[in-house]
Amino acid sequence: MLLVDQDENDRLASFVRPGVELLHAARGLSRARNAALPRIEAEIVAFPDDDCVYPDDLLERLARRFEDDPRLDGLTGRDQNPGWSQDATVLTRDNVWNRAISFTIFLRAAVVARVGAFDERLGLPSSSGEETDYLIRALDGGARIEYDPSIVVAHEATPRPLAHLGARDGASIGYILRKHRYPPRTVGRMLVRPVGGTVVALARGDRQRARFHLETARGRVRGWRNAATA
Repeated sequence: MLLVDQDENDRLASFVRPGVELLHAARGLSRARNAALPRIEAEIVAFPDDDCVYPDDLLERLARRFEDDPRLDGLTGRDQNPGWSQDATVLTRDNVWNRAISFTIFLRAAVVARVGAFDERLGLPSSSGEETDYLIRALDGGARIEYDPSIVVAHEATPRPLAHLGARDGASIGYILRKHRYPPRTVGRMLVRPVGGTVVALARGDRQRARFHLETARGRVRGWRNAATA
């Protein structure tokens, strides 16, 4: 077993049981994953959060799916919140935005080996979207990844100010759009949509939601601009 430690000291070493290898990485989710990825020996790779809960039968169901379909390179699912699509589908560059979340991604090790490291300019605590970027790179490399809404992983989101989330996640999306050279039509839609959300929220008198959409729009523009210098 591997354990990635991002503390600036060795205080975790005294708590590690025999048989667990401690790796060190600079602070950042993508950096932690990148420290461990080259050492993975399993056939299927997952990226669970430390506060998510897999159903008891999930790993067995996943193993069966991959064994029954050799053409399948990966699966994605959803969390327990409403709003996710209930229709199973094959992921594409256009639908990947709302049919995957990091702790419900399961990829064959061969796909991970081809895609390589996570983009360390993305990933908590300062940004998000690293898993979307990773999936786009896998899809561009020819991977067949399916979204299966029956894969549900429980995860309670940590409460954060909506405006903060909008700015952070918006900047990540803008960066990804430019990095992967999405067409102008897609970029325009993704940049304009939160502006429409701002107008609707203001019409309903929901100032908090309006600010969330506004910060999302600003973040996407900022991320798009920053990608040019990355």
